[in-house]
Amino acid sequence: MNDTYDKVAIVTGADSGIGKATAVALAEQGFEVGVTYHRDKDGAEETARLVRATGRAPAVRQHDLTDPERAAAVVDELADELGGLGVLVNNAGTGSHEPLLEMGYDRWRSVLAVDLDGPFLCAQRAARRMVASGRGGRVVNITSVHEEYPKMGSGPYCAAKGGLRMLSRVLALELAEHGITVNAVAPGEIATPMTGQEDMPPQTGSRPGNPIPRPGDAREVAAVVAFLAGPAASYVTGATVFVDGGMTMMGPQGASALGSSDWRYL
Repeated sequence: MNDTYDKVAIVTGADSGIGKATAVALAEQGFEVGVTYHRDKDGAEETARLVRATGRAPAVRQHDLTDPERAAAVVDELADELGGLGVLVNNAGTGSHEPLLEMGYDRWRSVLAVDLDGPFLCAQRAARRMVASGRGGRVVNITSVHEEYPKMGSGPYCAAKGGLRMLSRVLALELAEHGITVNAVAPGEIATPMTGQEDMPPQTGSRPGNPIPRPGDAREVAAVVAFLAGPAASYVTGATVFVDGGMTMMGPQGASALGSSDWRYL
């Protein structure tokens, strides 16, 4: 198992939800952690406090992926401060809720910038450092079940997540010879602020359409990310791991159970 890479991880968008849970999970595995945030500085500082409680010394940076070239420089800043880089988790993202026929190009581009351009540039910066070190590393990209399955009103989000899936696979091919693995984690509905819910244990029975009838907990996603970031996953690359409570298995069966056409309307 390849465990020569730096025990330093950067988690983007770690001020809440999946990013916050991932930062803590990696700290518990012995990683020094770089935390980035867009607007929620208090949330990022809370994540840093939880990381410190594990005995690690976090670093925090503001990171605005609407300007992805400038934001990507934060990867190098954090790596310099923390003394290396072995793991990058591209978690930061945004969404949309607007029909494509009503969407302006600026809105389309802003979502693509955050959800696809930003992860590309951050992964490029991180991988260059990992290659130069000669010690290998891990890149984990947080996509979504919508890397595979479409959703009304989320055209640029779905396009970006599908693109991030394929970007992960190409990077996996190109970086394998350097001891760097690249994988994606595709969450379903997770109880986080991004889905309009609080970071709290989801209530069983609240999502009867899912085989596991509840939203996921951010820590359940973080556990998968932590596995892929660790030495035990050294032979896993170019893969997507769905963490969705079985949601994506319900297409034909779920569709046949719908009693109205309400799904057609935002």
